[in-house]
Amino acid sequence: MGKTSKDKRDIYYRQAKEEGYRARSAFKLLQIDQIFHILDGVNRVVDLCAAPGSWSQVLSKRLYENSPNKDDVKIVAVDLQAMAPLPGVKQLQGDITKLSTAEEIIAYFDDKKAQLVVCDGAPDVTGLHDIDEYIQSQLLLAALSITTHILMDGGKFVAKIFRGKDTSFLYSQLRVFFKKVSIAKPASSRNSSIEAFVVCEDYSPPCGYVPQMIDPMVNDVQVSAEQTDSPVNRSIVPFVVCGDLRNFDSDMSYSLKSEDGKEYEYKEVVQKPISPAYKEILEKTKNLSLKHQNYLIKEEASAFQENE
Repeated sequence: MGKTSKDKRDIYYRQAKEEGYRARSAFKLLQIDQIFHILDGVNRVVDLCAAPGSWSQVLSKRLYENSPNKDDVKIVAVDLQAMAPLPGVKQLQGDITKLSTAEEIIAYFDDKKAQLVVCDGAPDVTGLHDIDEYIQSQLLLAALSITTHILMDGGKFVAKIFRGKDTSFLYSQLRVFFKKVSIAKPASSRNSSIEAFVVCEDYSPPCGYVPQMIDPMVNDVQVSAEQTDSPVNRSIVPFVVCGDLRNFDSDMSYSLKSEDGKEYEYKEVVQKPISPAYKEILEKTKNLSLKHQNYLIKEEASAFQENE
């Protein structure tokens, strides 16, 4: 498979490199903002599960361009993995299930709370939709948990979800904390993917609610509903397609030839992972491969000597 094969297959992957973004996911946030205007008038933003940093890049570019006073702009990118630096972005290598992480964010905002929290985090998918949906829902729960600590009243929350049979239930739970909740599908998100995004507006926690930090991997989280004689009131979940539908289709392959006839020039990725989780496995595989090669060389040498 040549270097240009992925460029040809995915137009947004190619455009991300051409426009200097670290990942194609930058266009998802841009397209969500086109419809919901989540970046209008905000200057304190938190990007959860931020690595490799494409959403932080969008936040940095848009907020510093639009703010009349750039000194008021504060962006925090949180992730367990180390991330290459970004101008105007405070990086916090920490766990979103820890209260100390929330306290560090508030301290950076000078004891103020965020106006917007975004989360594009997702687990390594298995391909088994039920398992992937469950793990993603637990990640969303952790993101929502820290958001209740760091988001101001009236603030907004955007996070990735995997659509499934429990989407309506998820919607009803988020409506407890936000006055308006929508499900968004950016045009840059492949139609074949179950990925979507919840766009939650006007944060209004229940009266007397005390924020709590939940770690889904440790805590036994159970959600119960009061049983009443009245039927359950069902709501229609707003589903919004984001992005101009006349533009590129994320599931199609496009020619590398430009309209003006210029030759295609391959571009390297903007920022390679500085500490990828798979680095150790690659090193072990490489070492095993070298040992195997040495073994074959010795076997061939022995066979040659026997033939001599």
